[in-house]
Amino acid sequence: MQPPAEMVHWLFATGMLLLGLCLLSEAIVGEEVWRRRRWRAYLWPGLAFGLGVALWPVMVLFTNSAIHMLAHGAWAQVLMLAGAAELGLARGKLKSGLWRLTSPLACLVTGTAFLVHEQNGWLFARSSFLHHALGWVFVGAAVFPLGRVFRPRSPVFGAGFALSLVVIAVLLYTDRDVAPIFGHLSPLAGTPHR
Repeated sequence: MQPPAEMVHWLFATGMLLLGLCLLSEAIVGEEVWRRRRWRAYLWPGLAFGLGVALWPVMVLFTNSAIHMLAHGAWAQVLMLAGAAELGLARGKLKSGLWRLTSPLACLVTGTAFLVHEQNGWLFARSSFLHHALGWVFVGAAVFPLGRVFRPRSPVFGAGFALSLVVIAVLLYTDRDVAPIFGHLSPLAGTPHR
């Protein structure tokens, strides 16, 4: 028996919330203070990589169409790439700061995947609205990690990226499979769940 799709989204919301809170903590106290404990440097990149790995079973076990499989697969790959690049930078194995471009790439690919794999309009059901909203938030959030590439110590870009991930987590927590949005539910959406 498969759990409802919203439960899987809630699990990933928890991961995104932890990711956002780690980045927000680092933005508030500064990179020097955050990295006084060596393990903290690996915390958010490891979590991002772990979320990418966790998307593979979701892709295999919980998708019901090729477009969903491709979207989840693309998201898994870019999350793992961004996490691995940040882990390599934190460890000192990667030297070029251009590896940080993998984070805005991950945001853009993820946002595009959310937008492409939702085939219904914004007001079809709550899940449709959330997929569209999540896609555009991810695409817009790509500005912050891109800014961090060129101004790595900027608290605005650091906090903006962190808060974007917190907003994404909140949106994921509000997901329900079939539920009305703004009092509207397409008759084609099926019966609403309580």
